[in-house]
Amino acid sequence: TFNALIKRTMDIIGSSIAIIVSSPVMLILCILIKLTSPGPLIYKQERVGLHNQTFRMYKFRSMVTNAEELKKKLAEETGQEDRFIFKMKDDPRITKVGHFIRKTSLDEFPQFYNVLKGDMSLVGPRPALPEEVARYGSLYSARLLVKPGITGPWQVSGRSDLSQEQSEYLDVSYIENWSIAGDLAILAKTVMVIFTGRGSY
Repeated sequence: TFNALIKRTMDIIGSSIAIIVSSPVMLILCILIKLTSPGPLIYKQERVGLHNQTFRMYKFRSMVTNAEELKKKLAEETGQEDRFIFKMKDDPRITKVGHFIRKTSLDEFPQFYNVLKGDMSLVGPRPALPEEVARYGSLYSARLLVKPGITGPWQVSGRSDLSQEQSEYLDVSYIENWSIAGDLAILAKTVMVIFTGRGSY
């Protein structure tokens, strides 16, 4: 459709500009990550995108290399075994540089390459893990009808402070009421959220 073409054009132009403008910052982050924590610079994780297709999502590594092994133990300790999104304040897996780049959302910058490739969009629901998608109900499966985004209603409405039910409602509402103007509004709000760091941990 015409709207879909406009959205993809926005994604290509926006991600290209973002990559060029942020390249000096990304170079500095690569140096800091390498100097302060052993392991790869980029963390690659399988996520589920449009029409249930999987892709590798990129992030600057903000955690220790054995973070996934520690996740199960921490989920049990915090009573989050049945929660789609595992989040905890003062997560011991996060590195010193990791705390800063997560607070400022700089860890998400490599996802501009995902947008340029077409795996993701600038705006959309949060990219889900395969195990999360396996537990979706029929209503929440609607989020697979659009590309996941770097930012979206979840990020500008409370982020990690939201409950699972609130996050799901925002995603479905975004899909049902999608518009170019709505995407532009979310992008503008995202800038404000990044500067305040609200709900980010």
